[in-house]
Amino acid sequence: MVGLLPGTGYDAGTVTITITRHKRIAMNVKQLFDLTGKVALITGGTKGLGLQMAEAFGEQGAKVFISARNGAEVESVVAELNAKGIEAAGIACDLGKLDTNPVQTLVDAVEARFGTIDILVNNAGTTWGQPAAEHSYEGWQKVMTLNVDVCFLMAQEVARRFMIPRQSGKIINIASIAGFKGNRPNSGVHTVAYNTSKAAAINLTRALAGEWGPYNINVNAICPGYFPTKLAKGLDKVSEMIKQGTPLGRIGGEDDIKGPAVFLASEASRHVSGQAIAVDGGNSVV
Repeated sequence: MVGLLPGTGYDAGTVTITITRHKRIAMNVKQLFDLTGKVALITGGTKGLGLQMAEAFGEQGAKVFISARNGAEVESVVAELNAKGIEAAGIACDLGKLDTNPVQTLVDAVEARFGTIDILVNNAGTTWGQPAAEHSYEGWQKVMTLNVDVCFLMAQEVARRFMIPRQSGKIINIASIAGFKGNRPNSGVHTVAYNTSKAAAINLTRALAGEWGPYNINVNAICPGYFPTKLAKGLDKVSEMIKQGTPLGRIGGEDDIKGPAVFLASEASRHVSGQAIAVDGGNSVV
């Protein structure tokens, strides 16, 4: 496999692998959801959904490595996780600046600390609010770089170095129900780049699941609805409208991403791949 984004300073290298089939070992339910000894890398792991998943994986026994742009936040969250008995580490890393080769830097750091990566969560993301007719190309590129390009490059690097040679792994791309649809007219929400990027992340998930399935790698996407995170701050003004249009009548809470994430990171989902699972209180089906 060779890197597909020339000019980024990123070289995927080449790898040759022999595919073998694995015999599945029978497990009870507790064993299926157990992550003891696994190493999870979560980008954008210091707040919001990323922090929820870091806590959840750690509570299930995984070693957790997080990244974010703010070094002080990374240090603080790592200390908080360690205080809870979770083995955690992390570094400051701006994945949106591909010319500095942040993907390799981050993966190198995880390997140096924990030796491998069993679970990758591509959670880092951004948005840009501007009507389509006025949308800047700068904003478009910023969103596509972090939400699509980095998602692919992280998956490629981790799969090439660890998951394909080992012939096992879990990749979870954090997409959005915005990737299923556009925005309602007169809603005041203008996120054409974000919606497009999340649709791309969903189909990237499907493409990688198809290509890497023979290596026993599960690739899935979680598509959150509205959660009150920093990234979704611009939706505060329409939160009541979102609640009214959601069958369960509420927005996402502090623990609502944990269950789906643990499921997709664990052996419980070993026959699930290429799926985009909405975690939205039913909003996307009505």
